[in-house]
Amino acid sequence: MNEKSHLNHLLWLTIATILISTSGALGKFIDMPTPVIIWWRSALAAVFLFIFCLYKKINLKIYGHKDRWTFILAAVFMGAHWITYFYALKLSNVAIGMLSLFTFPVITAILEPLFSKVKFDPIHIVLGFFVLLGIYILAPEFNLKNTHLQGVLFGLLSAVCYSIRILILKKHVKQYNGTMLMFYQVALLSIILLPALYYMETSNIKTQYPYVILLALLTTAIGHTLFVNSLKYFKASTASIISSTQPVFGIIIAFFFLNEIPTIHTFVGGALILATVVIESIRSKNK
Repeated sequence: MNEKSHLNHLLWLTIATILISTSGALGKFIDMPTPVIIWWRSALAAVFLFIFCLYKKINLKIYGHKDRWTFILAAVFMGAHWITYFYALKLSNVAIGMLSLFTFPVITAILEPLFSKVKFDPIHIVLGFFVLLGIYILAPEFNLKNTHLQGVLFGLLSAVCYSIRILILKKHVKQYNGTMLMFYQVALLSIILLPALYYMETSNIKTQYPYVILLALLTTAIGHTLFVNSLKYFKASTASIISSTQPVFGIIIAFFFLNEIPTIHTFVGGALILATVVIESIRSKNK
């Protein structure tokens, strides 16, 4: 890869990261019940991605019964990840929600031996301790009635669901196109969440639809597709390090659009979490 080509791919990866970072501000801002937001996000993203797959002539065939179950499980965990993440954003703020979620690279490293033949590395206990320390600093007080603590806990649960989804997909679906994988996950999730439309208030879509379209198109369809495509040109660890700037971009976006100012606790706890993520990414790169 020549210098110009490398910089070009790096630029697209950074744009993908910024687009995905908008999920924080949009998730906090959109005024609808969380499962309804996620249904609209999934259904619209499925339409956008289906059109893209047809345009690019991407093969949509699923091979084998086992893979179908993998796709369904991945969709369930992605839905759980998105819903708990959006609850984290609404209960606390964008900074706490995003930083709690970004414990997922270390959680993934700790859980990986349960899903594959990878040996457990004791260093992950040390990295896990630093992540927990960062979370402890993020949480203002350990009182379950405190909405900021609830936000941190939902963010951690979201990170666990996200890690399990990554590990499920990594184990079974190496032969599939990344955009096709994303299409099936959002399509299945929109079917799974259909009951939410009957039991929850949906009338706000009349005023919220521009932001929901932004979330489905920019954040989900374009952002995730660009990010998956970037993995062709970068190691997963390099992409992980760059994607760990998401909370930073998310906090900046929330500052300008939602007027959210992070506390010193958020900066210190967040710095610890992100430093741990970068260390794990560099370690995995050097293996």
